[in-house]
Amino acid sequence: MADADMTLFDEFVVDRIASLYRYALVLTGNRHDAEDLVQEALVRTGLAWRSVRRKDSPERYVRTVMARLMVNRWRRPRRERLMADVPDRGVEDAELARVSDDAVLDAAINALPPGMRAVLVLRYVDQLSEAETAAVLGCRPGTVKSQAARGLAKLRVMLEREEPTWTS
Repeated sequence: MADADMTLFDEFVVDRIASLYRYALVLTGNRHDAEDLVQEALVRTGLAWRSVRRKDSPERYVRTVMARLMVNRWRRPRRERLMADVPDRGVEDAELARVSDDAVLDAAINALPPGMRAVLVLRYVDQLSEAETAAVLGCRPGTVKSQAARGLAKLRVMLEREEPTWTS
């Protein structure tokens, strides 16, 4: 990558990292996977930056890369080895921990199955159409419609149960 391209990419990352992290957090449901997802998407975007920066919305490009990476992760069998003891302890990053203002909504969204969560994020956070969401996820628009309807219904039920805690 040329120096000018590298500078533009660095500026893009600095300007949009918080937004991309929040998006990844909604997609993945946890901090560590969100950090990995953002990193992987930015590496891929950096490699293609010359063509990406000419597009209307480089951020939308990165979000699409993130959504596709998540779809691939859900389709692939897990190869993690579970351990009885954690090998070392993580450190909480106060700035990253402050990302969410609404813990109840976050918890409800994170309780949804990954595919349903992806449909809701793409439809209502990214505001993609049903056809665009289907194209990103590699499914039919009817699947997007049904997953969105079921996801919203599940969220309503979960949030109705939690409603008394909001009235403080």
